[in-house]
Amino acid sequence: MKILQVMAGAEHGGAETAFVDMCIALHEAGETIEVVTRLNELRVPQLKNAGIPVHTLPFGGKIDVFSHWRLLKIIKKFQPHIVQTWMSRASAHATQWSESMGIPPYLVVSRLGGYYKLKYFKNTDYFTTITPAIRTYLVEQGVPENKVRHINNFAEVEKISAPVSRGDFETPTDAPLLLSLGRLHESKAFDTLIKAVAELPGFYLWIAGDGPDHDALKNLINRLGVGHRVKLLGWRDDRAALFQACDICVFPSRYEPFGTVFVQAWAQNKPLVASDADGPRQFVRNGEDGLLFPVDDIESLKKCLKRLIENEHLAKRLVEHGQARYLAEFTKQKTLEAYLGYYHEIRTAAGFGA
Repeated sequence: MKILQVMAGAEHGGAETAFVDMCIALHEAGETIEVVTRLNELRVPQLKNAGIPVHTLPFGGKIDVFSHWRLLKIIKKFQPHIVQTWMSRASAHATQWSESMGIPPYLVVSRLGGYYKLKYFKNTDYFTTITPAIRTYLVEQGVPENKVRHINNFAEVEKISAPVSRGDFETPTDAPLLLSLGRLHESKAFDTLIKAVAELPGFYLWIAGDGPDHDALKNLINRLGVGHRVKLLGWRDDRAALFQACDICVFPSRYEPFGTVFVQAWAQNKPLVASDADGPRQFVRNGEDGLLFPVDDIESLKKCLKRLIENEHLAKRLVEHGQARYLAEFTKQKTLEAYLGYYHEIRTAAGFGA
């Protein structure tokens, strides 16, 4: 199947990482993939190195007619069966197929990882969502139920030769080490996590990511005097090696429609502590495959962390159940089968053939 994957995207982010992972997974599965995205010094080389043709467009605002025109030219030349758009901006620039285009029919499928306004999706034929709640939102907004499918994100388990060395970040080998990943943004609540760690002597924390809150978080770390225990690692592309170095994965978000980090913790066999934000709350079973705490509740977060460090049996149980959830619901193969099955199903329903 010929699939055009389209994302504008920020410089860094979870959706952007999932986009790259999905494009490469489809390509490795033998599908014919081309990509349209913004110029990015990390994403574009990753995709090209995987052997995927990449087109770059600016994806600007309302006055950017070039991106819309150029995307249409790319579609006409590639002649895809599916145009998969990610988030609102790419979807707004997409064009629905019509006979006047003079090419075989294709469907525009928009992948939603949040609660976007439907005005950006006027040219979308079908939707996929990464949580049941987002699917419910679309149906409540008037999208027919047979036009939207919930499909989970997957977590890639990369092969590594060794974990990241704790010594590289002045972290003792016997200290409890927490790992958190994500864009440095208010919605991720890294400030709450840093404040909790400041009140847990002996605990160390690595935060992998970059974003607009970098300076504010650095100032908070300095103000609390925990610079020797809390490290901002910047954006990293060695997720598996980071996970293997830590003792606990923490996912403290204030606002999170999904959040692939909790799936990555399950995939990497690490005990999980997560906030009860929208995404984790829909998937994590408290006390079974992770521990949940109320958003921004520092005391509850501290209790969860101490409980895991002090209770090895509990930590082991969370890891075992989390790994079982990953294998049953969130592997690359499960997600690929769901997407490709959906693509064939909707093309048949539209009368375009499988």
